[in-house]
Amino acid sequence: MAYPTVSAPYGFKPINRLDGMPYAGATRQIKIASGYAANVFNGDLVAVVTGGTAEKFAGTTSGSPVGVFVGCSYTNPTTKQKTFSQYWPTGTVAADAVAYVVDDPNAVFKVAVTNGSSVMSSAARAAIGSNMSIIQGTGDANTGNSAVSVLAGSENTTNTLPIRVIDIVEETATAADTFVELIVKINLHQYTQATGV
Repeated sequence: MAYPTVSAPYGFKPINRLDGMPYAGATRQIKIASGYAANVFNGDLVAVVTGGTAEKFAGTTSGSPVGVFVGCSYTNPTTKQKTFSQYWPTGTVAADAVAYVVDDPNAVFKVAVTNGSSVMSSAARAAIGSNMSIIQGTGDANTGNSAVSVLAGSENTTNTLPIRVIDIVEETATAADTFVELIVKINLHQYTQATGV
């Protein structure tokens, strides 16, 4: 059976831990400030900010995310019903809002490789061990899915780049040494940095 075509970026998807242990679905609930004015989609990177709340990580070539957003819950301000959502709709007013975040510093994720316009691209096996920058694509409010990816050609030794490449996804080879998905981890995880928020 052929591997499905990867036609667009989808954010960061947890697959396992750096030590090879399977990802068991563990998340941490981190408060979202009521009225927080940015969409946050399933697969987006997030950071903890002053005040202890989660916000979308907007960095591309530097910064320290705390993990990957995989959904949220809040009391809907219109229906007054508890809502579980794939994404955080910008400006939602809810005092009980929490993000579900895969925040394990050793978590490993699958991610698509795109060019600077979020169009699918590729990386070679030589990307393994390098650091890469992020493309902050626009997520889809209909599906709640992210469009974040890593930037093709950004592979470098620069220690401030936020993503470290662990492996390639063999099944996504489009040529002998051309892969459209990578396996990565957060290079500068917020929990392992000496400087706090």
